[in-house]
Amino acid sequence: MGLAKEELLTVEGQIDEILPDGRFGVTLDNEHRIIAYTAGKMRRHRIRSVVGDHVHVEMTPYDLTKGRIIYRERTAGQGPGVVRRRMIRR
Repeated sequence: MGLAKEELLTVEGQIDEILPDGRFGVTLDNEHRIIAYTAGKMRRHRIRSVVGDHVHVEMTPYDLTKGRIIYRERTAGQGPGVVRRRMIRR
């Protein structure tokens, strides 16, 4: 028999600081502050996060000071981003 996958906690919070190396300071809804990084899928789809965004964070029960941002809620007034034009490479 294989080992059971570790249980992950999913909590909600708000980004309050942008740190170097793609990390963010996040204040959770229970007033606890953690350091979180962006999940690979968010990075792949170029989902940008800014201070004030409401996010869902996945945490392991073993280290409650770190987490991974897995979802950024859409904020009112933010439509689809600017229309991107392809860069012309020469």
